[in-house]
Amino acid sequence: MSESMSWLNRDIRRARKKGTAAIAQRQRDRLAGLVAHARSASPYYRELYRGLPERVEDPALLPVTDKKQLTERFDDWATDRDVTFEKVRAFTDDPDQIGRRFLGKYLAATTSGTSGRRGMFVLDDRCMNVGSALLSRALVSWLGPLGMARAAVRGGRFAQLVATEGHYVGFAGYARTLREGSLRGRLVRAFSVHTPTSQLVDRLNDYRPAFVIGYASTIMLLAAEQEAGRLRIDPVLVQPAGETMSTSDVDRLAGAFDTMVRPVYSATECIYLSNGCAEGWYHVNDDWAVFEPVDVDHRPTPPGEYSHTVLISNLANRVQPFLRYDLGDSVMLRPDPCPCGDVLPAIRVQGRTGDMLTFPTSRGDDVQLAPLALSTLFDRVPGIELFQIEQTAPSVLRVRVAVAPGADPDRVWATAHRGLARLLADSKLDDVTVERGEEPPKQESGGKYRTVVPFG
Repeated sequence: MSESMSWLNRDIRRARKKGTAAIAQRQRDRLAGLVAHARSASPYYRELYRGLPERVEDPALLPVTDKKQLTERFDDWATDRDVTFEKVRAFTDDPDQIGRRFLGKYLAATTSGTSGRRGMFVLDDRCMNVGSALLSRALVSWLGPLGMARAAVRGGRFAQLVATEGHYVGFAGYARTLREGSLRGRLVRAFSVHTPTSQLVDRLNDYRPAFVIGYASTIMLLAAEQEAGRLRIDPVLVQPAGETMSTSDVDRLAGAFDTMVRPVYSATECIYLSNGCAEGWYHVNDDWAVFEPVDVDHRPTPPGEYSHTVLISNLANRVQPFLRYDLGDSVMLRPDPCPCGDVLPAIRVQGRTGDMLTFPTSRGDDVQLAPLALSTLFDRVPGIELFQIEQTAPSVLRVRVAVAPGADPDRVWATAHRGLARLLADSKLDDVTVERGEEPPKQESGGKYRTVVPFG
């Protein structure tokens, strides 16, 4: 079932108006429905859930899943039996397919994630529509009638700061709306995080967006340009995503752009997971997602304490169900009601911090690169299974690459090195040395790989 946008908008309004009991009931019903669907249509889940009760409303009854497990059983995981690993890989390896529907039905997206391991995901229209409806609801809630009117006066234009050279969910979704001629496609323009900062500033000055949405680290770079007077835009809302932000970061953005800042915490596995509030917390969209902060043994973490990891269940996507999926982030559930008045659970996120790389130059100034500009560059190089870019000295980058089986290591390295050299040259960092590490990427004690590691 793919509910219409009008139905979704009405249902979200009704649930929020009725409060936590109505939201919790929707969550239980949707979880039970998705589990039943997964058991009937996915061989993987049919096997995994053997012996469970016929109706499951309590997520704690379900086994934990993660990216590695699901990827290893990719063909059995999907509920559409035409979705296979080889088909999705061939589709996402082809840049000409960006914006087209995989199998004529779905959005196919890739991500390196914080693990540095490439993920391939398939999202159905139901998932995309829920995400759009929740974003629309958040915009109205944040801005109110006056703020929405101010946005309309500015043309209602969205600037989306994304990686534009791969099947990343933000750009792939944008490209599809553009190709299919939707109204949203006419109001949104994508700007590449790989664009040199001076060019990006010029393009945004010409576009004059009402909304700025995208990678937090890139928006932080733009804040410096706005403070210096080179960037001159007047958005009604700035929405950083993809990387965790501190309170001081949010305050700096609000001051630089003289506007409202509402960070988003989400993932390709659940694009609508949460939205930020005026008090600096993220509120989980509990009617369409299950969010479980847990310890190392997957037991619930008490409110007020940071978890070892967090398990999420995306209650909208039926083609590739994510059920009790280990997202790998450390989060804290607020123990008391949020002062902002939102009844949805409030969380803080400790993981996925986007650290800037800062390089000195012969001109006596510093140049910064956003970590996602680097990591997305490597993610789109065929043959890379795992990568890590470490700034071992102020002007030295050491690159460690684990090559996929069957790939030529020298050819993979040559392609990656060319792309990195081009990015550095575009940023006027020709004096930065790039080293090829013969050792594999280093794993942190918590089990993660940091894809980009700054000096010091």
